[in-house]
Amino acid sequence: MDQSLNADLASPAHADTAAMEWQASPSPSVWRKRLDLFGGEQSRVTSVVRYDAKSSFPEHGHPEGEEILVLDGVLSDEHGDYPAGTYLLNPPGFRHAPGSRKGCTLFVKLRQFAGARREHVVVDTNTAKWHPGPVPGIDLMDLYKHDIHPEVMGLVHLSAQATLPRQAYRGGVEIFVLKGTFTFEGREHGPGTWLRLPDGAEFGAKALSACTLYRKCGHLAPATP
Repeated sequence: MDQSLNADLASPAHADTAAMEWQASPSPSVWRKRLDLFGGEQSRVTSVVRYDAKSSFPEHGHPEGEEILVLDGVLSDEHGDYPAGTYLLNPPGFRHAPGSRKGCTLFVKLRQFAGARREHVVVDTNTAKWHPGPVPGIDLMDLYKHDIHPEVMGLVHLSAQATLPRQAYRGGVEIFVLKGTFTFEGREHGPGTWLRLPDGAEFGAKALSACTLYRKCGHLAPATP
């Protein structure tokens, strides 16, 4: 059954995940808040996901890949333990059996990384290096970039009252607020806010408090897939 949500990539989309209710997943101990969905249960999707304590999934693969940012708690699989602040990109062909002993919350993107020559990526953003951004008060952290693929993922930190210059994004831009509050087009956006702006759209931010944002750009075609 088609359950599409925010599936028109040529239109902007917004969600305040802090105000959304948790919904059941196929696992009775895993919950989700869907942000976009392009079909049914096994389709391309972006979600915030919560694992209850002692949750687990059986081993499975990820056609077209999986991207995870651990928001709180510890996610585990047979490859290791991933505490809050860990960024993961599991490429096509990667298999694992994820779970959480004490529970965790994740930002997850599924089936959005088709293509060859992708590697398994693990970044501990608690210890990874920041580098100066385009203006004072802005710092950047690289999470993923590949010469033959269009998307670029990273974190953006804005000091209080700093302004991220407005710019147009070829291939669109997606933002998830990890910390702090900023204004964009006259509206305040706090922790848990998700924004998706289409190909060619402009984005900039004025920080009302120190902010940390997940930012992904270059991955949105100008039409529904």
